[in-house]
Order: sequence, then structure tokens, then C-alpha cells
Amino acid sequence: MTKSELIAKVAEKAGLKKAEAERAVNAAIEAVVEALSKGERTAIPGLGVFNVRERKARKGRNPRTGKEIKIPARKVVAFTAAKSLKEALNAKKK
Repeated sequence: MTKSELIAKVAEKAGLKKAEAERAVNAAIEAVVEALSKGERTAIPGLGVFNVRERKARKGRNPRTGKEIKIPARKVVAFTAAKSLKEALNAKKK
């Protein structure tokens, strides 16, 4: 699903105009990004939890040359799916 498809679906489900749904979706995404950039855990019930994790510096290899390179430490986003999402994905259709 693309962002525009998500906006259309939100507009349909919530009975909003597409412009209103777009503002709502953009605001939600902005709020999640803002919280994660502050290092805060962000939980969306029924969907899951977004966390910021620290990845340590490590050594890697350039696949083209085989030369060893240093990969710097960085922060990455981790997502853990909610139990209800996992169950919905694995529900058997009758």
C-alpha cells in the first residue's frame, strides 16, 4: 500500500475528504517521526511498537573490492508487531 492508497483508505473509513485524510495521515507520521527522533518509544495499539535501537560500530567488507571498511555506529528504528496484528495475519480463512 502506498501513502496515497493509505490516504484514500483513511478517507473512506473515516468519512473524510481526501484533503482532510491527507492532513491527518501526515500529522500522524510527523508525530511518530518526531517522537522517534527524540528516542521515545512509540506504541500504536493494534499495530505495534516502534523503538530506537543503537547499532554498534563494526567492521564490514566492500563486496566489490573485498577491502575491509569501518561501519560507524548509528541509530535504527525497530518495529515489533502487536499480538492482534500477528493474529490477523495468521488467521485462517474459512
